[in-house]
Order: sequence, then C-alpha cells, then structure tokens
Amino acid sequence: MTASRLDRRFAELRDEGRAGLVTFVCGGDPDADTFQAILDGLPEAGADVIEVGMPFSDPMADGPSIQAGNLRALAAGMTLKRLLGHIARFREMNSETPLVLMGYFNPIHKFGPERFLEAAIAAGVDGLIVVDLPPEEDAELCLPAMARGLNFIRLATPTTDDKRLPKVLGNTSGFIYYVSITGITGAAAPVADMVGAAVARLRRHTDLPVAVGFGIREPAQAAGIARLADAAVVGSALVDEVARHVAEGDTSGLPEALHAKVRSLAQAVRGARAA
Repeated sequence: MTASRLDRRFAELRDEGRAGLVTFVCGGDPDADTFQAILDGLPEAGADVIEVGMPFSDPMADGPSIQAGNLRALAAGMTLKRLLGHIARFREMNSETPLVLMGYFNPIHKFGPERFLEAAIAAGVDGLIVVDLPPEEDAELCLPAMARGLNFIRLATPTTDDKRLPKVLGNTSGFIYYVSITGITGAAAPVADMVGAAVARLRRHTDLPVAVGFGIREPAQAAGIARLADAAVVGSALVDEVARHVAEGDTSGLPEALHAKVRSLAQAVRGARAA
C-alpha cells in the first residue's frame, strides 16, 4: 500500500515528538446538522485522527453511552449512506485529517461490501475498524479494503496473548488499537502501569503505531496515555457531552462545547512528553 493519510499523520507526530489525539463520535448524533458541525470542527479543536461510529442498533461491544448515541442517530434518520455524505462534505474543507469508520459488519453487509468500499473511498474514508470481523474472516472485507488502499485497523485487548497476536497483526495497517480494559466501552479507567507493559509488548511484535482507548475521559488521563503510546483515543466522554446537551433540551451550543472538551484533551496530549 502507498502511504495513507494515517501513515502521514503518524509520521508527522513522530517528527514532532508527541502522541496524537484520536476522537470518536457517533455518526449522525444527535442530528444531521449538529453532527456535521461537530465533525467539521474537530481538526481545528485538536483531533489528529477522527473515528466516526457507523450507526447500528445493537453495538454489542459498546457501553450505554455509545449505545445511546447510536440510537439517537438512528432516531434522527441517520443511515450509512447519509453518513458517507457527511464525510464527503467534511472532505470538501479538510483533505489532511485521517478519518476512520468504526463499527460492526451488519450495516456494511446490508449496504453491500463492494458497494460500501467504493462509496467509502469516494467519500474520503481512510480506514475501517470492524470490531466483529476476526482475522479468520479477512476475505469478507479486510482484504478487499486493503486492495483498494483502505487501512484496516485491528483491536488488541488485554486477553490477546502472544500466540494470537501475530494473527491479529497479519493484515493490520494504519495503527493498532489497544483496548486498555476488558469489557464494554466507557466502563472503567485504564491503569498506566498495565498499559505501559501492554504497549511495550505490542511494539515487540509490530512497527505500527499503537493507539490506546477505552476509559480515557479527562485530560490528565489522556496525557498519561500519551506518555506511553502513540495516540490516546477518547470516545465515550465526547458522546456523553452530546447526551448532556440533549438531556438539557438545547443542542445549539453543543458543537462549541464538545470542541472545547477536545481542545483541553489535545492540549494535555500535546504537552504530555514535555512535562
């Protein structure tokens, strides 16, 4: 594969001597216009890589926050086709920030894998994280995606042992996403000592950047991860910001509030290694 936006971004981060901030938002949450405003402002707020969740009614690996975000998006009429339209509009103003779609195979299967890949590439998607497609199913989507130049990013967990790890890494590109806790998203906070040992183990097996997520909610936590890994991933905390504004019945200030949270996280990540 030629160098992708993800490859270039992580190379830039290495040159700058810092870790990156990866932000996750649910596609279409809480409604189309607000989501577009959130998405468009993430790079300026400090997101180095953006993950967008594909709306799905049964996100089994996700906790209550992201499950609720998916349901809000679906209730507002978001579909995978419409989400790709939002990404295409984002790409009209931003050609540099890597954007990864994350989710489950069911919506892709319903869309049609070949049709989905062509549409994703046309929209400006850089990579895919499909959490319920193991390496044994690479022919379903991973290999066709990589043949078209899309990065296919795998999850590694605390239970991924050295015997399993080479299989997980076999067709992985872009970065490896280390899930720092066992269980569902947003359920606990990562423990630095354990994360450090896990990242070191992954680096013995791969030269890919290691991004660490699950349970990172506050700037200090993000900074702690940034000292150990190549990127910190924040998702549930941002989706909770959406939920708070929805619960208050006023989403007019939501994009600005979410971007302010991202700025605080980005500042902590950027300063982590200088501290």
